[in-house]
Amino acid sequence: MVNIMGANIFLATALAVAANGAVSGVQAPRPGTLETYKDWTIGCDNRNRCEAVALLPEGADWPDVPTMIRVVREAGPDADAEIWMSRDSHGQAQVNFIVDGRQVASATARDGDARVTGPQAAALAIAMARGSTMEIRSAKKLLGRPSLAGSGAALRYMDALQGRAGTTTALVATGALGTNAVKAAPVAPVIKRMPVSTGGEPPALWREELTSLGRITGCSDAMNGSQQPELHRLDKGETLILVPCGAGAYNFSSVPVIATGIAGRRAFRLATFDSMPGWTKTAGRPMLVNAGWTPEKSRLESYAKGRGLGDCGGSQAYVWDGTRFRLVEAYAMGECRGAWEWIRVWSAQVSD
Repeated sequence: MVNIMGANIFLATALAVAANGAVSGVQAPRPGTLETYKDWTIGCDNRNRCEAVALLPEGADWPDVPTMIRVVREAGPDADAEIWMSRDSHGQAQVNFIVDGRQVASATARDGDARVTGPQAAALAIAMARGSTMEIRSAKKLLGRPSLAGSGAALRYMDALQGRAGTTTALVATGALGTNAVKAAPVAPVIKRMPVSTGGEPPALWREELTSLGRITGCSDAMNGSQQPELHRLDKGETLILVPCGAGAYNFSSVPVIATGIAGRRAFRLATFDSMPGWTKTAGRPMLVNAGWTPEKSRLESYAKGRGLGDCGGSQAYVWDGTRFRLVEAYAMGECRGAWEWIRVWSAQVSD
């Protein structure tokens, strides 16, 4: 499977958002970064929740029914590892996880998803880190052969970042220290969202206003008959406008603008973020991709695929706090190699 340069460019931008997204008085979020070890990618969020994901080997063909496996572990001394399997399937089946010819764990898959927990999960993670080959089977049917190349290095990275190295809780970097030596999970940021108005559609834009929007966003050419700005009321005096700014085969870009005042004489300003969206190429001009707005949650989302298969890219979700959009979730996958479950690199709690 060939790596897509555009996805890596996107990821580099997405994970550097803190540098150009700070707003005075608000500490800019610092999403986690991803590391790739051969056929495994690992990333952790700001609460030290880590996830390691198996990739297709370089140059491998896409299977008819791909099977994805990942190791997930929360931070803190009491958190155990979990192994997740995912594939396109329906119904219920027993699946077996076999490493170097030995069955290490089993679980029940429902509609293609299975989770291994407890001592089985720890044993399977350790076996994967030390093993050479792995098979996932249901009865006599082979479901997949995830690569184990790089799994040991990825799980060692997880041990180190979560402060488990040298303790009995580590998966790879084990030692004699007890659970008291493992650092606690960092406290999640709390963001207070501003409820938005759900009553009545904002007045349509006048021709002069469309001209002004095109000028301040640089998106005049994209504002044609088939792509018109979306208007969403924030409160009595402010409106969120998503201005179309170009489209590709599967990514549709828009620039978010805040409008104030009465129809025909509205003033416009670019929306501000505590962490600029990942597709933004220049500071001061936020760019969303495949934007979605959920008024009941005051939530604005951006989701950019590195290619049509959706196995690489990044996403961010924000809430409106009354003055700016605040990052509450971010996911990323920088390798276009079969991992359609992206890794969480930022999370925050939302309060009303």
